[in-house]
Amino acid sequence: MIMSENTPNPEQQPEENNMAHENPTPAPTPSQISSLEKDLEKMNAKLDEVRSEMHKLIIGQDEYINLLIVALLSGGHALVEGVPGIAKTLTSKLLAKSTSLDFSRIQFTPDLMPTDVVGTNVFVMKDSSFSFKQGPIFSQFVLIDEINRAPAKTQSALFEVMEELQITIDGMTYPMEEPFMVLATQNPIEQEGTYKLPEAQMDRFLFRILMQYPSEAEEIEMLERFSGEKKSRDLSDVNAALTGEEIMHFRSLVQQVKISDQLRKYIAQIVQLTRTHPDLYLGASPRASLAIMNTSKAAAGMAGRDFVTPDDVQAVLLPVLNHRLTLTPEREMEGITLGDVLKDIVEKTEAPR
Repeated sequence: MIMSENTPNPEQQPEENNMAHENPTPAPTPSQISSLEKDLEKMNAKLDEVRSEMHKLIIGQDEYINLLIVALLSGGHALVEGVPGIAKTLTSKLLAKSTSLDFSRIQFTPDLMPTDVVGTNVFVMKDSSFSFKQGPIFSQFVLIDEINRAPAKTQSALFEVMEELQITIDGMTYPMEEPFMVLATQNPIEQEGTYKLPEAQMDRFLFRILMQYPSEAEEIEMLERFSGEKKSRDLSDVNAALTGEEIMHFRSLVQQVKISDQLRKYIAQIVQLTRTHPDLYLGASPRASLAIMNTSKAAAGMAGRDFVTPDDVQAVLLPVLNHRLTLTPEREMEGITLGDVLKDIVEKTEAPR
């Protein structure tokens, strides 16, 4: 080490300073790093490539992109809410392209029928038989744009496929090809001509992601990047960084992430409190408990750890629960938000050490 004349010699340091470093915590050696952590490191390198491809057209929105990746690794579906023009649809298309999954887009409208989504049996005149014609839901990555524009009859077409990854038509069952993910968007501002999603439908979404406006700096960067010939919707430069087989492998890695008995009890206590909290009319379902556990494993894996911490659980609470809970009318009129209630619940629940 090169030392200047003002740099003290380490051997001449006061004894009390040396004592502070007498027993430092040793860094883990390569042999102490688990094989799962090594695999997670490789996984995160590939996920960084996905983010890099998406950021060719998307400025910022890091939290949104990370939540989408968590949902993908957890094998769940996501509902994205945001005002028009903040790239909800574009980001979804970018995720599909950067993961090389088969992509299908369905624009929900009031006149859309269930058969327009799942498909129907078509009579073949040649041999007087019926042949099943698949609908656009038969894809690996399905984007449903403005999901709340379609009535309950059409919404019901998604119930089976989102929960059981299959479609049943006229007594015949057709499984979906995995990985399979539904990503739906809706505009929370404009309510004319829309239909409220049934609670059973909402509960099938792993996440409800509230997409925000970009910051001023991000918006300036966006204007600079697309001020020339480059188009903001030109996906030709976006390359596939992941395959479906790799995604399924990463899902199996995430399932191996360890979660302690104390953390499982912590999750159960939080969910139980949502069912008894005086500010909530409707609490979370057991499906929500499983969603918190699975997504916290994915969050830990994306952090490079092979174990879950209380911070991982708390990080996924709001996107997992904010569409499964219902405030009492009195609290809603007072301006209380679900975020406020969840914060109160977390404060009342002792986290494991």
